[in-house]
Amino acid sequence: METPKNLHLLLHYIRRFITRLLSLVSLKDFVLSLLLLLCGLSSLTVQLSGGKTSIHLWGPRRRRHSRPALVLLHGFGGFAKWQFERQIASLSRHFDLYLPDLVFFGQSVSAEGKRSVKFQAECVAEAMRKLGVEKYTVAGVSYGGFVAFCMAAAAADREVERVVVIASGVAATAKERKDLAEKEGREVAELLLPERVEDLRNLFRRCMFRPPTWLPDFLLRDFIEIMFKDHRKERTELLNELLSNGVGWGGALPIPKQETLILWGDEDTIFPLPLAYALKRHLGDKAKLQVIKEAGHALPLEKPYHVNSSIRRFILQEKVI
Repeated sequence: METPKNLHLLLHYIRRFITRLLSLVSLKDFVLSLLLLLCGLSSLTVQLSGGKTSIHLWGPRRRRHSRPALVLLHGFGGFAKWQFERQIASLSRHFDLYLPDLVFFGQSVSAEGKRSVKFQAECVAEAMRKLGVEKYTVAGVSYGGFVAFCMAAAAADREVERVVVIASGVAATAKERKDLAEKEGREVAELLLPERVEDLRNLFRRCMFRPPTWLPDFLLRDFIEIMFKDHRKERTELLNELLSNGVGWGGALPIPKQETLILWGDEDTIFPLPLAYALKRHLGDKAKLQVIKEAGHALPLEKPYHVNSSIRRFILQEKVI
């Protein structure tokens, strides 16, 4: 007698629950949640589009209106609290921090069929409006940089006051995006959404100037299970849409009115350094480019001091002493 299909599904989820219960990565996730709580942030879920989309984010338990609001947008490499773990304590001293999980990452989901960067930007902007945050700076790394740029272009300076683009190939043309994808020699999703231990090791090597020299296989399998298993189909669709249409603006790349800070690692092999200079040329005098030495694509993790101090000075208009 065949086991009912729903029983197979139930057993699958029970196994995953037990795996995550014993998981070191889940333990690290719990520790990061404690860090956020200690820094005055709490977990929130905002319903959008008549309930079809929900955005999960970490935001201040108590608004401090004397401090500027700062939204941090992650890339494909993980959820918000993982990618910005080295920014949370430092930046929360100066800003009201908001760390949303983009749609189909973490606990953010949508029943809509939209996969564009513009859709992600609209979701984050709507969530901020629903939270009553009228003005803020938005900073995004990699994929999050595309979303941040799109938010700035759409909002003019009504909501987004300043923009920080970190290691994000916003200025890449359709041909350049195609060339970068073809240079991989395989599907880009295999690089950015790893399924095997060796794929994840390769991602670390590609994203970091000094990748970890040794990590046990069981820990990497654990990381893949927690970070890359859920919503894999939808994330692949997001990635394909990004490669096809970039910021999805249609026509020429817009020039946002806001002051923009561009941060880039000089050893970035995902989005090579010439794309940083291309974005600076496109934005003109309102943009400032800082190239950080001995750093790859995972800039917030590899060079947290440089990233944190640069963002703080940029928003608070502090001068370098």
